[in-house]
Amino acid sequence: MAEWIYFLHPPRENFAETMTDEEREVWGVHFERFQRLLEAGVIVLVGPTLGPVNTGIAIFEAPDEAAARKLMEEDPVVAGGYARGELRPFRISLLRGRDDADSSRVKPS
Repeated sequence: MAEWIYFLHPPRENFAETMTDEEREVWGVHFERFQRLLEAGVIVLVGPTLGPVNTGIAIFEAPDEAAARKLMEEDPVVAGGYARGELRPFRISLLRGRDDADSSRVKPS
């Protein structure tokens, strides 16, 4: 299964602080969908960047670009025009807990 990343670009700066009730409702549906995809084993990681530019990031698995694009385009915030999606192939090179050389060894600080 291939890994993919998509970025969610909201329509304006400080979006998280300035959402309308309608936008908040759609983003709530978006989050519930991510919860279901996480439970299904599709999602690896999701979250927003913080600060004045609130870009969202979703890392997930899909068999090919068509399936990945479909997953992104069916996101309620992308489908409804509340954010612009940007899809790219992705590779997890290092992952804490998966790629620790010796997880029992104390790491230098």
